[in-house]
Amino acid sequence: MITSASLPRTLVLLAGLLCVGSVAMAQDGTGIDLPDPVLTGIEFSVTVPGDSSLAASGTPSVRVGGETVPLAYDADAEEWTAEGNTAAASGTVSVEVVADGQVLRSTSTRSIPGWLSILPPLLAIGMALVYRRVVPALFFGVWVGAVLAIGLSPWGAFKGLLDTFEVYVLNAMATSSHVAIILFSLMIGGMVGIISKNGGTLGIVERLTGFASNSQRGQVVTGILGVSIFFDDYANTLIVGNTMRPVTDRLRISREKLAYIVDSTAAPISTLALVTTWIGYQVGLLGTAIENIEGFSQGAYSVFLNSIPYNFYPLLALFFVFLVAYQGLDFGPMYRAERRARETGEVLGDEANVDEAAAEGEELAPPEGTPHRAFNAVIPILVLVGGVLVGLYATGVQAVGADASLSDIIGEANSYTALMWGSLMGVLVAAALSLGQGILDLEQTVEAWYEGLKSMLFAMIILVLAWALSNITDVLHTADYLVSVLGETLPAGVVPAIIFVLAAATAFATGSSWGTMGILMPLVVPLVWAVLVQNGMDAPAHYHILYSSVSCVLAGSVWGDHCSPISDTTILSSMASGCDHIEHVRTQLPYALSVGTVAILLGTLPAGFGMPWWLGLLLGGGLLFGLLQVVGTPVETAEPPFEEVKKPAKV
Repeated sequence: MITSASLPRTLVLLAGLLCVGSVAMAQDGTGIDLPDPVLTGIEFSVTVPGDSSLAASGTPSVRVGGETVPLAYDADAEEWTAEGNTAAASGTVSVEVVADGQVLRSTSTRSIPGWLSILPPLLAIGMALVYRRVVPALFFGVWVGAVLAIGLSPWGAFKGLLDTFEVYVLNAMATSSHVAIILFSLMIGGMVGIISKNGGTLGIVERLTGFASNSQRGQVVTGILGVSIFFDDYANTLIVGNTMRPVTDRLRISREKLAYIVDSTAAPISTLALVTTWIGYQVGLLGTAIENIEGFSQGAYSVFLNSIPYNFYPLLALFFVFLVAYQGLDFGPMYRAERRARETGEVLGDEANVDEAAAEGEELAPPEGTPHRAFNAVIPILVLVGGVLVGLYATGVQAVGADASLSDIIGEANSYTALMWGSLMGVLVAAALSLGQGILDLEQTVEAWYEGLKSMLFAMIILVLAWALSNITDVLHTADYLVSVLGETLPAGVVPAIIFVLAAATAFATGSSWGTMGILMPLVVPLVWAVLVQNGMDAPAHYHILYSSVSCVLAGSVWGDHCSPISDTTILSSMASGCDHIEHVRTQLPYALSVGTVAILLGTLPAGFGMPWWLGLLLGGGLLFGLLQVVGTPVETAEPPFEEVKKPAKV
């Protein structure tokens, strides 16, 4: 009879009956540690804690489905290990420790088909492509993985949903390094908010705009300004677009060209600079991706620094912006837009449709009457960068000693500590400058900090879910399966180029470079390392393939983001520049495709096979220069003063 007191126990029993045979854990007290689940046909290891007395009954070994693998004893760790065990079929698998025909210990685990292990990231990518929403896609991928980890059953589906939040999201936030990245990212966002409100960022802008005396200088100054505001792509886009729009209108530079320069400097410089709102996110993803790689000891920030030279698309995109601006050559739809603006003064086409009011960027505007002093932005940024560098050196010296080489010191530094130190000092200095000069009061300073902080919250949600998805791929041994399928047939040198194309396609379809990084980084980095191990290339001499692969996730994400009409930065660039969005996409696309193609063919592919990165940059830059000379056409210009722009923007 079921009483009210026994009802909870009965419900638990019924739930357990729903998943009989679907959840097989290594039982407590068995003294056998092994993965659960394992992949059918994929090797896994079994560990048996205990001293050498286990061999008293004879030479011990592990038996899985009739196949035995000898156990090797590690005296330092006081445990026995058997590598190379495999489950021949899916389902419940018996695992026994035997010696001289006697079973000493036994347990069981589950074996699932290997292709199931790639479902969570594939479904996350597919859902992101279809619905163009990264957060639901990541959450769905984690849920599917949690169900597979428990077992396919009604109870598994329900418990997996709960575990998605209670286990995987919680664990993603419970790691100190992850919390450090979140705090750093929020703090640097807060600093951007303060230096925007205190007029410091506009002070930098005004210092540069005075040099814009003709169309060539106007474009170059816009590019320099885009590179100068490197600390955040959103702030870059809105500030540069809104500030330079009146200047470029006066110089008869088309809105399409302004939007291109703004868009092609914002994300590329943010993904390359040493300290930006992007860096915490990227280092956080890297840290999760490499923390479980056996035999690899470099820190996440060190890997990021080493990947910068292989980031061919952002580097060449920045080069091409200044090349086009300085040479005065254009091609494709951009040439027609520039010719129209020079000859008629119409900076917008006849059918252009823009919202000038939405382009004002009021959330970044300082209060009326605020002085625009450049040092109010420059000093906090220098303190931020300097604080990170000092922190890297100090923690590196603490780890390896002052006598070590600088590369060793930086490689062993605690990047999370350094980033937190730098971001805190940057915020405090920005606040002190604002309060000390009476520009903002304490309430306004806190509000400005909070506004900047809020701009980072959505990115942090993506980051946490990406960490959770990475945990799922570890549990399901996704990288092991991919290596078993691709490791022996895929040349290691081709891997970075494939990653670049995959990242570009995902970012183009989703419109999110950050979402693409979050989905791909935790998956491809362990895969690349496993491919290197499979090919006997896991020595430091071949680390360039790993660095190039990391950079290809970042660069491919930026490239796809640039080409995508649904990208947030593409939309913001159009809005802040007062440009018709479709015209911005149409005129920028030939330039982005040209640079991306050159980056793959002369940078990523040759570098994967050992060509020095600097040679790839030189060859890529040379080809882009030659390409512009061949297909580019000079845009005839008149010198200022110009007459007023004839055609105002259509609202």
